[in-house]
Amino acid sequence: MERIVIFLILSIPITVLSWRTLFNIKSHGFYRFFSWECIVWLFVSDYKCWFDNPFSVTQIFSWILLFVSVYLVITGMITMKKMGKQEKNLNRSTLYQFEQTTELIENGIFHYIRHPLYSSLIFLTWGIFLKNPTFELVIVTMLSTVFLYFTAIYDEKECIGYFGDKYIDYMKRSKRFIPFVI
Repeated sequence: MERIVIFLILSIPITVLSWRTLFNIKSHGFYRFFSWECIVWLFVSDYKCWFDNPFSVTQIFSWILLFVSVYLVITGMITMKKMGKQEKNLNRSTLYQFEQTTELIENGIFHYIRHPLYSSLIFLTWGIFLKNPTFELVIVTMLSTVFLYFTAIYDEKECIGYFGDKYIDYMKRSKRFIPFVI
């Protein structure tokens, strides 16, 4: 019961943040919402055992993934702030302010991967999962990963619509989530 109550409380701000895109299945925000919900469920299910057996292999891998997640989100946000030229754009009004870039960002971490923030969420998802890996949570982890994959796919469609051929060329030179891999 405690887990459900905490989950519902943490779901409120996620729902408020996602409200603009929650009912648009063709928006990347629709899939991101469900990924965030999966991540919250993982956290709520695992938070009590984050520091149990701290030197086990799964805990060490978990912390590595969590640190990579933090690195990717910080690097991605800094690069977007510096290079993205965020401006209020009515054509992109469903995006958060920091997402409303008017210039295609191809520098920094974006030189290697197109979605460092979604990649960060994938590493976060798997890092949280490894805190207490169970069959139930592997299903939630896989769902979160699939939702993030669809988030990226729909985000790319939106970017192609906005940036055109320039984004298609960028897609050929960069990977989606992990440099040099995928």
